[in-house]
This record gives sequence, structure tokens and C-alpha cells, in this order.
Amino acid sequence: MGEQVPRAGVKTAAKPAARAAAESAAKAAVKPAKSGAEPGAKPESRLAMVRRARRINRELAELYPYAHPELDFRNPFELLVATVLSAQTTDLRVNQTTPALFAAYPTPEDMAAAVPEELEELIRPTGFFRAKTKSLIGLSVALRDRFGGEVPGRLADLVTLPGVGRKTANVVLGNAFGVPGITVDTHFGRLVRRWKWTEQEDPEKVEAEIAAIFPKSEWTMLSHRVVFHGRRICHARKPACGACPIAPLCPAYGEGETDPEKARKLLKYEMGGQPGQRLSPPADYPGKPAPALGAG
Repeated sequence: MGEQVPRAGVKTAAKPAARAAAESAAKAAVKPAKSGAEPGAKPESRLAMVRRARRINRELAELYPYAHPELDFRNPFELLVATVLSAQTTDLRVNQTTPALFAAYPTPEDMAAAVPEELEELIRPTGFFRAKTKSLIGLSVALRDRFGGEVPGRLADLVTLPGVGRKTANVVLGNAFGVPGITVDTHFGRLVRRWKWTEQEDPEKVEAEIAAIFPKSEWTMLSHRVVFHGRRICHARKPACGACPIAPLCPAYGEGETDPEKARKLLKYEMGGQPGQRLSPPADYPGKPAPALGAG
């Protein structure tokens, strides 16, 4: 079973990375949005915020028409396992680890019967390997015994599995089953607060507030676009404001580097001409595949 990534309303032809970066810098030269917190500034209304948020989403869709989950997977079980492994590590490290893991344990039945110490060694590069081993064996046993060896396609069922919360469940539902969901990871939460879409810190509250802004059909792709932007341009410590195409819509413009030339040097992955996180990226991804474990 291949990936099932919702693409509704999204262009499939990607712009070359160099061209996209240049256009980003050009757009960023436009006067940035004013924050309602500035002296004398009129507070932004709810309606204005919703319009701005939806315009940002449209801009991100233009910039990342190829946005996708950055975990390699071929079926719902592989995506579920990979998402559990992605906690407290990079998607790249997970993608470099899972080929050997899935060769050894291709099904829930196989993983349920794994010797814990042997499974631990295979996933050691992802960190917290003992806790993750316990979760992987636990969820595999549950899939075998309660769901006939199949990953369920309902949120209520997924969150009953060991090590699976709403974030993981929404990743699986949105990308393996085509069920819309908002994935509130570190990048997503950071950016939606930076853009003043919400002030909430709790992931479930963030999810609820963002869900109220966008139509359900946009939820999965919105999640991908925001995460892509957070990883490539709008970094936590030093966002590349001067190379950001949504600078005119961003109330946090100026928190990072505003000089276009300096900002371009902060771009990551395909935007910066560097390999992505996936060893097997989608066909429309414009960047370079990531190297296998030990290949550099």
C-alpha cells in the first residue's frame, strides 16, 4: 500500500528551489504586517485574523505544493511505528533507522513477538529506545489481539494504543487513511502562535482553535505546509524573515534576520539546496533524498 497524501486544491508542480528562494526574498521586501501590540495599533479583529490566516495558507500552498509527511512509509503500520519513533528525534534519523526495522518486523504480528533487546538495538539511533520499544511492542500486541493485525482508521481506536496520542493518531489518519486532521507538533504550535492565530499552549486547545479557522478539507495539508515552513524558513531561534514570502502577513516579522542575503543563508533543506529528510521522497519533491544511515 502506497502513501495516501491528500492533495485537494494543491498544485503538483514544484518550483525549483533556487527560484522559490529568490521569490521568497522578493516578496519579503514588501512592508510586513503590523502587530496589534504596536503602540497606537488597532487590535486585529477575529475576522481579519481569519482572513490573514487563510491567506497565509494559500501562500504556503504556492510555496510548498509538494508538502508531504517527512517520514518514509509504505502502509499504515509503518507510518504508525515511524511516528512513534519520531518523538524527541528528527524524521531523518527515523527514516535512516526504519529500513532495517521493517525488514526484521514487517507486520504487527512480527513486532508483537519481538525480543525486546533485539528491537532496542535496531531503534537505538532514535533515542529513548527502551521506552519506544515498550510502546512498539505494546501497540503491536494491541493491533494483533484487538484489531486483527490492522491499524484502525478511527481516532477513538488509535488513541487506545500504547504510545499513541492525538498527534500521532492525526498523522496516521491524515496520511494513511485520508481522514482530515491537524497535527500539532513543535513546529506547528510555534508558528501558529507566532502568527497570532492562537495563544494556546496545550496541543489539544491549539488543534481546536486552528480547526475553527480552516475548512476540514484543509486540515491535513495545512499541517504539512506549516511544518515545512517551520523547518525551512521560520526557524525557532533565528527565522529567515528576509527570505520569507509571508512577511507581509506576519505580525512577528523582524524577530529574525531581515537582510535578504543573510536570510537566504539560513534556508534549509531544498530551499537551501540541501537534502531533505526522506530517503524515499515523493516524486514531486524538488530536493535531494536524504542519505542512508552511515552514508554521511
